[in-house]
Amino acid sequence: MSRTWRQTLLVLLVALLAGMAGAWLGPQILARTHGNGTSFHEAVHRELDLTADQSARIDALERSFAVQRKALELEMRQANAELAAAIESEGAYGPAVTASVDHFHMAMGELQKATIEHVFAMRAVLTPDQAAKFDRTVVDALTAEPR
Repeated sequence: MSRTWRQTLLVLLVALLAGMAGAWLGPQILARTHGNGTSFHEAVHRELDLTADQSARIDALERSFAVQRKALELEMRQANAELAAAIESEGAYGPAVTASVDHFHMAMGELQKATIEHVFAMRAVLTPDQAAKFDRTVVDALTAEPR
């Protein structure tokens, strides 16, 4: 294997891993533990003192988002498979590799956007006081040190 090919492959793998890490981060907002060890989801339901109506509306939002998230995660896995095939067939950073990387980044970006839209959809169900607590929980989840 030539040095150029190894360097290209290394750059592709680093870029792919970075992209995967970025795509993983968005949904982790919803799964990350809050300061007291509870997940973001649990914190929303427990700490915001939701009414039955609010809880039902948020549960419906979460079910809908779960379907959307799974579809986008599947698209990301498909893009990774395309990238593997493109690397194998082209043996260089060619058009198929570029298209596969772009496909992955598009799916990753859509997942990040969908996650943020979901967070704001949940926020819209809350009272102003609940929204202030919710905002603090989101900020804490986004800025918490990885475990």
